[in-house]
Parts: sequence; structure tokens; C-alpha cells
Amino acid sequence: MEGLIITAIDLTGTFAFAISGIRLASGKNIDWFGAYIIGLVTAIGGGTTRDLLLGVTPFWILDGTYFLTTGVALLAALLFQDRIFRLAGTLFLFDAIGLGLFTVVGISKSLEAGLPFWVAIVMGTITGSVGGLIRDVLLNEVPLLLRRNIYALACVAGGLIYFLCTQLNLPPSVTELMAASIVILVRVVAEKFKIHLPLLSPVKPEESDEPDKS
Repeated sequence: MEGLIITAIDLTGTFAFAISGIRLASGKNIDWFGAYIIGLVTAIGGGTTRDLLLGVTPFWILDGTYFLTTGVALLAALLFQDRIFRLAGTLFLFDAIGLGLFTVVGISKSLEAGLPFWVAIVMGTITGSVGGLIRDVLLNEVPLLLRRNIYALACVAGGLIYFLCTQLNLPPSVTELMAASIVILVRVVAEKFKIHLPLLSPVKPEESDEPDKS
């Protein structure tokens, strides 16, 4: 049962992230196939990085469902473009959902591999955020991961809640739901109230000690 829940979360996250990638690609003069590729790399980029770091075969090689799910996302975007793309905050909403769900998948799979919990949280953060990083780079955008937005830290917060729930011996389904919800909630609250880490101040060039020869 737990495996089915993780699979359902994984595919839902795939759909959400694919939509976010396709939505961002829609304003970049990209054709349908290009939009599909952007949606696909957004959906599988983080999980692929995680699996390579874990030394296992990337998940999408063993299961073509992720390609099909991305295709469904593209079809939904084409059929309901006016409804989906014109809604304010569509990109943010689907990105936040994908971030939360994929963080949980990354943590769960890492724990199944017998890794320490702190490593599982790192893997969850990678699973949730690297796909969006690749998407932004391909579309020539400053990655969300590197902006002042609370992004990777939301994954870490979800991971800590996951750990807390396991210490309280809560059912896996409840643990996964709470962890994903916290990631999404942190993203939404941070965006709504403009909460972010302090920006790195630019380094001012030192004045030359040489005398002015003019």
C-alpha cells in the first residue's frame, strides 16, 4: 500500500511539475515538442539526479509512465490553455505542488535505500528543486533556487517535519501528507508575505592606493 501511495504522489508531482515547465515555456516562442521536453526535464530532472547520486538506475528508464504523464500534462495545457495559463499564479501553484510532492518522494526513496535521515533530506531537496533549476536554465531564466525566494529551504522544512512524524510513529501516509503540505505551505506563505533570506550585498571595489597621475 505504501508503495502505491508513493507512486501516486510521484505521478501527481510529475504532472504538476510538467505543467509548470510547459507554462513557463509558453512565453518563450517554443513549439509543442519543445514544450514537452521542457515539461519532461522539469518533471524528471530532480529524480534523475537523485538516482544517479544513489547509484541506481534512473526511475524513468524502468517506467515509461512518466513520459506518458508529461504528455497528458501537455495535452491538458493545449486543451485548457486559456483556463490554465491565464490564471494568476498558475506557474507558482503547480511549482509549489510539485516541489512538495517530489520532496516527499526523494526522502522516502532515500530512506528505503538505508541512508541516514540527513542525507534523505538532502536527496528530497535535490528531487524537489533540481528539475526546476534545469527548466529555468534551459529557458534562460534566473533559477528560482538561486533567487531570494524561499525554495530549497521549504524542502528542508518538509524534511524536518517528515523526521518529526517518524519519531512520533505516525502512519507513513500521514507523514508524507504532512511533509508535502509543509513544503507547499512554506512556499505559499513566504511568497504571500515576501519572506526571504537577506540578499548578498555586492562587493565594492577597493579604491586604488596609487596617486592620481592626471
